[in-house]
Amino acid sequence: MTTAPAITDQRTTADEDVSRRLLESAAALSYDPAEEVDWESPLDPTLHGLNPEWSTLYGTALWDEMTEEQRITLTRHEVCSIMSTGIWFEMILQQMVLRDMYVTDTARSDFQFALTEIADECRHSIMFARACEKMGASSYFPTRLSVELGRAFKSVANAEVAYGGILVAEEVLDVMQRDWMRGENVLPMVRTTSKIHVVEESRHMKFARQEIREQMEGASATRRRTSSLVIAIAAYVIVSNMVNKGVYAAAGLDTDRAVREAKNNEHHKAMMRSSCAHLMDFLAQCGLLSRPAMRIYQRANML
Repeated sequence: MTTAPAITDQRTTADEDVSRRLLESAAALSYDPAEEVDWESPLDPTLHGLNPEWSTLYGTALWDEMTEEQRITLTRHEVCSIMSTGIWFEMILQQMVLRDMYVTDTARSDFQFALTEIADECRHSIMFARACEKMGASSYFPTRLSVELGRAFKSVANAEVAYGGILVAEEVLDVMQRDWMRGENVLPMVRTTSKIHVVEESRHMKFARQEIREQMEGASATRRRTSSLVIAIAAYVIVSNMVNKGVYAAAGLDTDRAVREAKNNEHHKAMMRSSCAHLMDFLAQCGLLSRPAMRIYQRANML
């Protein structure tokens, strides 16, 4: 009678060390949004949902024509759309991390941090949902095609592809939220939720980078090219769904004109490229920035 081969864990000592430090950081500095965010105070009608400079219409002729009330309404709906996209991807993220840790040594720090990350993401999703409800915005969902692509991605993506997709979503939002949390003309609720997300996601990004480095050690050129392309496609889907066109109707704007001006807004394109600079450097260092991938990032205004 033969016995089944034991399941082996290929994660290295370096991976374990990083995870242990992240667990210690999580124990020392984590937040409970239910307690940290002031959910009861009324919203100041003069404050935006995000820094106006991050609005998709900032710098356009249409922005100049809008009333201040319309600008405030637009930025609130834009941040709610971004938060809704965040919830969508956090649900994908949790499933991928759970699959990656399935039947893994539970004594390992990387296993325990992965579950800590999932717990963080659950709190973040609830926090974003409450913030959108407070701002009076209904859920903004990705396109039907994107929903189905996300369904496939969360079911099959693994190794560097899964953690690459996770890193893309977290890095782009991180740069935006670092500005929002300091924005004097931004709602306190958004500033606080942004601070919570930035602090806790910084650990998640370190974890994702370490997992990608581990997976890329000794990877073949073919694998690097394939993975770089899949990650770029995932990035394009995420970024293209961040601001739903419904936000323009909510602000009382001509949707067709608003979509057209947002698409051609060079200011916003420059803001997106600057927010992705660190991400692109990291992908290049890991051999995950092939020429086909670069073309996709350029199309998404990430490069």
